[in-house]
Amino acid sequence: MKLAILVRGGLAAALALGLSRAALAADLEVKIDNFTFGPQQLTVKVGDTVTWTNEDDIPHTVVSIGHYRSQALDTGDKFTFTFKTPGTFQYFCGLHPQMQGTVVVQGTVGDAATQ
Repeated sequence: MKLAILVRGGLAAALALGLSRAALAADLEVKIDNFTFGPQQLTVKVGDTVTWTNEDDIPHTVVSIGHYRSQALDTGDKFTFTFKTPGTFQYFCGLHPQMQGTVVVQGTVGDAATQ
C-alpha cells in the first residue's frame, strides 16, 4: 500500500521510501475546444507535466514564445510539456492568436529531480 502511505504522508513519506519529487510529479490536462483553452489558467509545480488535447474540429497549436511550441494539433491530437523552471508561461494558438492561456509554475528548480 505504498500509494496510501504517499497520500497520507506526502513528500516526507515518499522520501522515506526512497522516492524523488519527480515520482510525485503531476500530469495535468488542458482541453482545447470551441476556440478556448480550458482551464485558461493552470497552476502547477516544477516537474509537473501538462498535456493539451485538441477536442475542437479544427487544428490548433500551443505556443509559448521562447519556451515551447507544438505542431498543428488535429482533433484528438495531444501536446505534452514538462515544466522544469518556475515562472509564468503565457501561451496562445499560433493559428488563432485570440486563444490564450497561462501556466503558472511554482516551486524551485531543486524541487524536481534532474535526470
